[in-house]
Formats: sequence, C-alpha cells, structure tokens
Amino acid sequence: MAAPAAARRVRRFWGPRGGPSTLRAFSTIIPRVSQVDNSSDFLGNIPHRRHPGVLHLRSVRLPAELVKAAQLLVEQSTVHGLKDQVVALTNYLWSRKRPLEASELQRRGQQLEQQLREKVQPRTADASSPLTDAEKEKLQRRVLNRLRKTTYHWEALRYTDELSLVYMAARLDGGFAAVSRAFHEIQKRVPAFAPRTLLDFGSGTGSVSWAAHGAWGQTLREYLCVDSSAPMLTLAERLLQGGSESPQTPLFPGVYFRQFLPVSPKVKFDLVVSAFSLNELPSLAERRETIQTLWRKTDGFLGGDKVVHDPREAHVFAPCPHHLPCPRLNPERPLPCNYLQAYHPLPFHWNLALKEELFSFLILRRGPGEGEEPWPRITQAVLGCARHVHCHLCCADGSLQHAVITARRHGRDLYRCARLSHWGDRLPVTMPPGEAVPGE
Repeated sequence: MAAPAAARRVRRFWGPRGGPSTLRAFSTIIPRVSQVDNSSDFLGNIPHRRHPGVLHLRSVRLPAELVKAAQLLVEQSTVHGLKDQVVALTNYLWSRKRPLEASELQRRGQQLEQQLREKVQPRTADASSPLTDAEKEKLQRRVLNRLRKTTYHWEALRYTDELSLVYMAARLDGGFAAVSRAFHEIQKRVPAFAPRTLLDFGSGTGSVSWAAHGAWGQTLREYLCVDSSAPMLTLAERLLQGGSESPQTPLFPGVYFRQFLPVSPKVKFDLVVSAFSLNELPSLAERRETIQTLWRKTDGFLGGDKVVHDPREAHVFAPCPHHLPCPRLNPERPLPCNYLQAYHPLPFHWNLALKEELFSFLILRRGPGEGEEPWPRITQAVLGCARHVHCHLCCADGSLQHAVITARRHGRDLYRCARLSHWGDRLPVTMPPGEAVPGE
C-alpha cells in the first residue's frame, strides 16, 4: 500500500509528464559560494540523516491512555452508524470554507446586477434610464436567486453530545498529530523553552493539552482549555478521566475547562495555541480581534501587534524563514502552505494502520528572534534522482526557489543532507543577501 501512495504523491507534485529532466530547465542552482552554513564541518559526528535542519517526525502515536479512553467512550455511546457519520463529518470539514464577508457579498451582488440588468430591461430602452418598479423587483429576484446558487452557505457548527463524539472519532488523532509536529519544531529549535502555562483556544477534544503534556509535561503546571461548546468540554474532561462516566482522578493534573477567555489583560501564558478553530469564527473582523487578544495573552509562543504592557514584537518562528508576505499567496495562482505528518490513527475498524494529516501552521514568538538561522524551508516532497536532488525552497528573501543540488557543485555534505531531507525540514544552507541565483 505504501508504494502506490508514494507514487501518487510524486505525481501530485511533479505532474503526469515532463519529469525531472524537463523541470531542471526551469530550476535554479544554489550558488557554489553558499555551500553549507557556517563551515564545511557543520555536521561534526552527526549523520547526514540527522542534520540540524531535520524537523520531521516519522509517525506520531497517541498516548495509550488517550486511545483507551477514546475507545471506551465509543463503546459506551449509543450513536448509530458511527462509521458513516465519521466519514460524512470528515468530508464536510475538509470541504468547509470560511464565511463570505458582507462587503464581498455586496460586491458580487452589484456585479450580478450589472450583468442581469440588460436581460430585465427591454433592448429598445435606454440603458441609462431608470427601471420601473416591476423591472426592479424582477432584477432583485434574479440577483438573489443567482447569489443563492453561487455563494457558499456557511453555518456555525453546534456541537451536541452526539456530534462531539463523532468529531472525536474523526479528528482527535489527526489534530493531535498536527499539533505534535508544531510542538516538535519548538522543542528541536529551542530546547531551553520550558513552559509552565498553556492556553488552548477552541480546545475541542483537548488534543492540544495531551500533545503539550507529552512535550513539556515535566514543567507545565496549568492547561487552560477554552471552548464555546459545553458538550465538547464535557467530552474532553471525560477523555482526561480515562473515559469514565463518573468523576475520576485526571490522567495528568492542572487542566481547567472554560467557555470564555480570561478577561483580565494581566493573565498571560507561556504558550498559546489555537488549532483548527479560527476559521470557525464568523467574520474576518472577529478573527483579527481574537488573534490580537490571544497575542496579548502570549508570553512566549503563539501560533501581532504591539501592546502597552509588553512591547516585544512578534517574530515569525515557523514555518517561514522571513517576515515578508507569503510568496505562495500569489493573487494569480495562490498555493496553500501545507505540510504532511504521518500518524497512527485510533484503532477503529474503519481506520487504516497509518494515515497522513495535511495541515498548515504558523508559530509566532515574542522578541527579535536573534540567533535564528535563516535556512530555507523545504515546501514540497524532495525528489532524489541520479546524482542530483530537487528541492523546492521558501527562502529568507521571501522567494520560492526550485533548487537542484549536486555533490560536484555543492559538496557531498549538502548533497547528502538534501537527499535525506523531507518535506517540512529546513535545509542548512545560507543564501548570500542580494545575490542573484543563476539558472541551470
């Protein structure tokens, strides 16, 4: 099963025709002067497969206690057709879009009105003459009918006890895997970071707290889970108690559940997370306000604005190696900045032995980020060919580059590092500022 899936991924990124030889004509070469960052002996005794830019995780496993609790909740439930409901909810969530802004809806309505005006108004009439009342009514009906057919109908999700359980069975494992990957990046690059407090906005099943406990359980003393859904909070608390219907000692202490954020601006947290929840807010204005509120409560990492009580600016920690506009959000051809994480799903009979979570993430850090290496991020699957490697990179100057790396031109160390890197890793190479990258 693994080989066909890998082949599909290669076709996804390289296309059905052309192949590497054709793409090399449109690629760039990292200049010879770039070499490997700092010195030729940057690896020391470290194997190439563990070079300092490696950030990927082979596969994520949920804690055994969490798996057991989820299984117990499913066994105790009276939900009928759980598998079908899980599939339906998964498909719905992946196809779900953000609500359309009122200004955009108005713009589309005006555009449609201009297009349909000629069909309503007789051809013999002057196009600049006002419409009669009957023509106006007919035009409005047509515009509204067309908008209903072409506009995404967003509705807020209301999580009942049953829907919360279905969500747990569908998304607990994948969400845990994505958050674990983001936390792993912080751990690997800032090993001295030892948070004592965590705020999880839109906490859902509590997977963020479980992942944080696995990463920093020795130092974390407070986990604050905030979710507007009371049934979801109840479910998360039961998972923390091993799935038991009666109150039990939680599997790890210090977890608190609330439906609203703390009001006091003095209440701050070392680590603030909002996973798979911001897109559930009904407007851009509310999303911005929420992000600003969460940033004000951040003392370390968030995933900016300046505030009076903490003037430290936001520093983009990951995945971007720069503070510039995202080069993938080209208005003509926007591409999502996605990453893959393999994981072992909950052992329900409808799940595969191994699955992959496709996700986007952003980590902000307070402070200037001094000492951070401006290494480029690998944004697609690495393709190794005979004596050369194709890497798609997001670079510190805000550009996207398709680099072809060879041992002859770039040294054996960088070539081996690139060949053994994965999608989402950073390539330990420095691009000289202001230097043009020659074509192949």
